[in-house]
Amino acid sequence: MAGHSQFKNIMHRKGAQDAKRARIFAKLIREITVSARQGLPDPAANPRLRSAVQAARVANMTKDTIDRAIKKASGGAGGEDYVEVRYEGYGPAGVAVIVETLTDNRNRTASDIRSAFSKYGGALGETGSVSFQFDRNGVVRYPAAVADADTMLEAAIEAGAADVESGAEGHEIRTAIEDLFTVRDALEEKFGPAESARLEWRPNISVELDEEKARSVLKLIDVLDEHDDVQAVTANFELPEAVLAKLSAE
Repeated sequence: MAGHSQFKNIMHRKGAQDAKRARIFAKLIREITVSARQGLPDPAANPRLRSAVQAARVANMTKDTIDRAIKKASGGAGGEDYVEVRYEGYGPAGVAVIVETLTDNRNRTASDIRSAFSKYGGALGETGSVSFQFDRNGVVRYPAAVADADTMLEAAIEAGAADVESGAEGHEIRTAIEDLFTVRDALEEKFGPAESARLEWRPNISVELDEEKARSVLKLIDVLDEHDDVQAVTANFELPEAVLAKLSAE
């Protein structure tokens, strides 16, 4: 199991107890804002906005809150002007880390991200310093209950997907970057709205960690993920099953 998936599994188990809803909603609203400003304020005509709205719905954000965010973003002048900035660096044990942000203050965000890397045993690098260790793909996710593995695989291949992984936690359909929304739309005709549909980084080179190193890496990722400007964190580590089981149980 890839490091980014392992981290999500660990955080989902503890997330019900200690995730702050306000922070999650703020990140979702920021993505809605950027999506609405980059295209039409109508989710039906703006694929990225549609994905952002669906992610907000999955997080139980109310329709009124979503509508207000879209209306504010499409209202012209005023409000924050967010830009997408990617940071890359190495964490403890030589683990490569990509941090995707939406920020209205590049200097502040860069300083905070650099400080986090330094404090937790890593070092921030230049753009492109670690991204060669990852592939960029579209990823569509569905809960396991919508279909069995064979049915999802057949539908995904017909829709133009590149690969499918199905398990107890759900279906992960991977696509080429340019095919993401086409595949999503085709699958939604059969299975209804996806849990998420977005571009993600996937490691093509991985570092296996023992328990001590895993704790250090996960601490850095946790701190980065909690930053208001950070939308996603991906790292290229692998955990042995015994280490994953122990960390997940805590």
